[in-house]
Amino acid sequence: MRKPAIAATAITAVSAMLLSACGGSPAEPDAEKSSGSKGADDKAVVLLTHDSFTLPKEVLAEFTEKTGYTAEIRHAGDGGELTTKVAMDTGNPDGDAVFGVDNTFASRAIDQGALEAYTPKTVPAGVDEFNLPGDEKHFLTPVDNGSVCVNIDTEWFAAKKLTPPESLDDLAEPAYKDLFVTPGAATSTPGMAFLLATVAEYGEDGWADYWGKLMDNGTKVVDGWDQAYYSDFTQGGGKGTRPIVLSYDSSPAFTVKDGASTTKALLDTCFRQVEYAGVLEGADHPEGAQALIDFLLSDSVQKALPESMYVFPVSSGVELPADWAKFAQQPTEPLSVEPDEIDENREAWLATWSDTIAQ
Repeated sequence: MRKPAIAATAITAVSAMLLSACGGSPAEPDAEKSSGSKGADDKAVVLLTHDSFTLPKEVLAEFTEKTGYTAEIRHAGDGGELTTKVAMDTGNPDGDAVFGVDNTFASRAIDQGALEAYTPKTVPAGVDEFNLPGDEKHFLTPVDNGSVCVNIDTEWFAAKKLTPPESLDDLAEPAYKDLFVTPGAATSTPGMAFLLATVAEYGEDGWADYWGKLMDNGTKVVDGWDQAYYSDFTQGGGKGTRPIVLSYDSSPAFTVKDGASTTKALLDTCFRQVEYAGVLEGADHPEGAQALIDFLLSDSVQKALPESMYVFPVSSGVELPADWAKFAQQPTEPLSVEPDEIDENREAWLATWSDTIAQ
């Protein structure tokens, strides 16, 4: 199993660290796709994106065939670093379009004026469900989605004859002591999403107390998703000892054995993340950027997302891979926090979280 793109990246704990991530060298172009520097070719559209972005070469070739533009991919770190770079470079961007700004960071780029409003020419069915709340001018276009959820090793619980947990409350019960591992909120995107899930579930006055109960119940906090899943989780392929892990709603599609999945996502624990694309204010080639955003909503791209970046398409009109359709169930009522509230409270929540897990 490879991790989904939106979950593959780490975020920093405080604004100063985020800002320093943008103070160094500019984003590096992908050597296989780049045909030159920004502005060198009127038909080269520079897409700034996170390090986990990938699409099949034939799909990128289709963009050129249909539009006459070529896509130059420039990776700019993780999702938090990407968004902060875009905000810091407002009016003088290092690209024409951006992809990979998610709902936990989106207000940062919009409030800074880093994006140009654009409504795609054709919007597939289902996309409007994922529009960013409060983005009436359409600075950002939803492209993919996925939810961070608690996952369990169903084989382990069956072998132990132990009823598995179903909710966030259950994770703090004595029956599940020392069984849960999660990446940290200050060092990983899924960890931050889980922190936000607890804020949504327990409110401003209760989420920190809940984390105290988790830690008292032996929850293990590690730096990143890779360590949590591959090293500590019992279904991670190694010698893990913990049958409960923070992962994704798509994860069970990657643990299929003999026609059945050996893991299950607990759909009442999920926090949904949506990734967006937008035209950068001050872009050298805004029309090319618009064409690229239109293309990201095409059937070709939307169909490629699950197996290329391990996320769900926002278009309801494309068919999912067979294992996804059967085993990658999505929550019908995911937990959520408004983007503006996240932006306003992120650093304070992280500071409180860090103090809580250290006690």
